[in-house]
Amino acid sequence: MFFLIGAAAVFVARDYPFGRLLRMGSGFFPTLLGVILMLFGIYIMLKGLRRNEKIRGNWSGRALIVLPLITVLFGFLVDRAGFIPALAVLAFGSAAAGNEFKWGEVLLMTAFMTVLSVTVFIWGLGLPYPLIKGF
Repeated sequence: MFFLIGAAAVFVARDYPFGRLLRMGSGFFPTLLGVILMLFGIYIMLKGLRRNEKIRGNWSGRALIVLPLITVLFGFLVDRAGFIPALAVLAFGSAAAGNEFKWGEVLLMTAFMTVLSVTVFIWGLGLPYPLIKGF
């Protein structure tokens, strides 16, 4: 997974100007991050192949359905309801995809992730999303 995401980032950034270390172009960061992800993926794959263990796991049908739907719903709600309501729906929906949903933990996680996301994306990076639509 890491290798494929890294390869996709390098592929998408191939047409962007790379620049130099002192004068980075728009393709510098995605290409560098993509290569790092690819190397990380190769390392994890080789480490896993060396252990020669059987992979045991269960596929969660609920998670396979809920997580993509909640991601699309987040994208839909960001413009229509605001950043904070969309994050709350994303956090609750993601938690509902698991087997151990506990209201108290989900509320704390939602509050923490919302404050952190607003701080980083809205105030830190200056993304132009309204916090709550109409306010």
